[in-house]
Amino acid sequence: MDDRLNTVLKEREQFGSENDARSAQRAEKMLNITPDTGAFLALLIRALKVRRVLEIGTSNGYSTLWLADAVRPFSGKIVTVEQSPAKAEMARVNFARAGLAAGIQQHLTDAGSFLKKQAPASFDFVFLDSERGEYVGWWPDLQRVLVPGGMMVVDNAVSHANEVKEFTDLVRATYSYMTALVPVGNGEFLVLKEG
Repeated sequence: MDDRLNTVLKEREQFGSENDARSAQRAEKMLNITPDTGAFLALLIRALKVRRVLEIGTSNGYSTLWLADAVRPFSGKIVTVEQSPAKAEMARVNFARAGLAAGIQQHLTDAGSFLKKQAPASFDFVFLDSERGEYVGWWPDLQRVLVPGGMMVVDNAVSHANEVKEFTDLVRATYSYMTALVPVGNGEFLVLKEG
């Protein structure tokens, strides 16, 4: 990780913490991943040699920067989806400042609508950090867009376990998927689509 990116990540980490501490409304919070979650995602991506990543829930781009840096050795690309114009604009500025904008494709739209328009087996890796109540409805499309052998990681699987329980139960009950709950950050639910 170069100094430019490291500086932006540290600034965004501090900004996210301070912003979320003073914001009463969920929509105003950045809800960034933890730094150890960022490092964990980067490690997974490097180990799997991932090239095509879908992130649902850009926020201010903190997690996107971790993902984009991780795919650089493989000339990979990040597709990230956010429905808040203000957060998407913050993210755009952060991507440019970190020097990673060229490898990131932003979409300002509803994630459910976006998923329906994607071709089968479009992504090697999906990072899901969005409206947890929508995940069950997205599951058919998430399965379709993920390549065989691809991985999905769901954030907040421990911190908000009650909000993702229906989804994690559904995934666990779906044939040909392996899962694991990893106690990193706010808890990461790993899903491997068997080949």
